[in-house]
Amino acid sequence: MAESSGEPVLITLTTPARRSLVDGLVRAPRPGDAPVLDADAPDSDIADFLAAVVHTDTGFVARTGSGERALAIIAATVAALCGEDIRAALTTPDTAFLTALKPPAVEAFRGVLLAIETDFVAEVTRALAPLDGR
Repeated sequence: MAESSGEPVLITLTTPARRSLVDGLVRAPRPGDAPVLDADAPDSDIADFLAAVVHTDTGFVARTGSGERALAIIAATVAALCGEDIRAALTTPDTAFLTALKPPAVEAFRGVLLAIETDFVAEVTRALAPLDGR
């Protein structure tokens, strides 16, 4: 039987990097298998869509040319996941709440909103920069 030296073994424990709410979320339009939401549709249509899609395992892709609307869709998707008022989130996104989301909530969100597709990737990405958390 080997003897132990009695010395502690040091190991480094690191916290996994927090996934960004928006990093890599915005992209150019491309074909795919997930349902596509026209993010410029009326709020009532979007609220109905989100209330249903968060209970599926497919996720969805939102399409818009507006950074403001992309932010609204992010807020509304989080609201749908949390059982909050989707329409209120569409009209008044709470960026402080969004940036304070814990990692499991961010992962749940990213599992539902798979991408925001736009012809204006740089502009929409810039509009979402306050949510990056970096």
